[in-house]
Amino acid sequence: MTIHTGHPFADPDPDPARRLRGRIGGAVTLWTAGEGASRAGLTVSSSMVALGSTPGVLALLDPDSDLLDGLRDTGRAVIQLLTWDDRQLAEAFAGTAPAPGGPFRQAEFVATAYGPRLATATTHASVRLAGEREVGWSVEVEVTLDEITVGDTDPSPLLHRRGRFHTI
Repeated sequence: MTIHTGHPFADPDPDPARRLRGRIGGAVTLWTAGEGASRAGLTVSSSMVALGSTPGVLALLDPDSDLLDGLRDTGRAVIQLLTWDDRQLAEAFAGTAPAPGGPFRQAEFVATAYGPRLATATTHASVRLAGEREVGWSVEVEVTLDEITVGDTDPSPLLHRRGRFHTI
């Protein structure tokens, strides 16, 4: 056995853009769409709210995700902000943790006209697809905000930075 002084999986030539993205970080959201057996969801931290006469959200989604397919099929989705207590759920919807029975079995969801909403989410928005375009290895989606609920408290927001979850 050989003992190494460095990380055994460290990239010898790291991508500077990937490293920059990791240092910017952001709030972790869960995007959900569809109903019944066609429900889909994805953990998303690459998003921003655009203010204006028609406020919206811009987000980068995995082009191969079921969520993107569901959003395209229905034209609607629910965005919910996750908390520190939701970090296991975030991992399940990101596909990085086991989710026996699927990620929707890991928590209670309420059916809405826009898709499933996490029952414990105090801040969430119902959105409608307005446009999309390819950006790098992602699909940037633009959604308009149809309904917004902002909770009274923000107990412990789930944040993602440098590949790890954090809270304030």
